[in-house]
Amino acid sequence: MNMTTNIRQVGGVTIVDVCGRIVLGEESAALRNLTSNLLSKGQRRILFNLAEVNYIDSAGLGSLVAAFTSVRKQKGELKLLKLTNKVYDVMQITKLYTVFDIMNDETEGVKSFAQSTVAAA
Repeated sequence: MNMTTNIRQVGGVTIVDVCGRIVLGEESAALRNLTSNLLSKGQRRILFNLAEVNYIDSAGLGSLVAAFTSVRKQKGELKLLKLTNKVYDVMQITKLYTVFDIMNDETEGVKSFAQSTVAAA
């Protein structure tokens, strides 16, 4: 199954609903392009909703890390939302859960951006 994305705005936060597999090839390239496009539009508070991601490989992980790095370089924040068990397991094995801010609730995820903006000010 190919990866699809849906972009929506909630409270000044860009939520990207990702569905399918994040793997080497078109999917990981699409994720990189999507992140670049969002940053070029000035959207620097990004929440990747991974609730419908059923598989991620090392290239997919690399794309998430690259997106995280790109957003940070632009003084933004990228967080992850609703990891499936498979994606969560991969995050645990690779220790990437220590890098990403991972949320389980969308409302709390959106609120967390406001809190970190206040903390940074």
